[in-house]
Amino acid sequence: QVQLVESGGGLVQAGGSLRLSCAASGRTFSRYQMGWFRQAPGKEREFVSAITWSATTYYTDSVKGRFTISRHNAKNTVYLQMNSLKPEDTAVYYCAANTYGTYQPYSPATYDNWGQGTQVTVSS
Repeated sequence: QVQLVESGGGLVQAGGSLRLSCAASGRTFSRYQMGWFRQAPGKEREFVSAITWSATTYYTDSVKGRFTISRHNAKNTVYLQMNSLKPEDTAVYYCAANTYGTYQPYSPATYDNWGQGTQVTVSS
């Protein structure tokens, strides 16, 4: 079982920036595929971004050019830099890890470990 702890959420005005962090337990973090998802009130959890063990990145269309995912394997941490934030980015953001098996970055079902989430609120 991998423990994931998100941080960095908060309240920001539209156009502002936040950087989310997700610290993971485990000795083989460098082999994990990592993802970020978000869930707004009344909506389903949706894919935001992912990064593979080889640093291949994926983004949902609505955040391309604004969000950047990265990882620091020595710190067991994955980041999500969010720029030019919009009110529609308001949601609870979850970090997730795929530690084994077939990996489909856009599918929540492919991730076997989840963090508790961090709230991001963007005011207009």
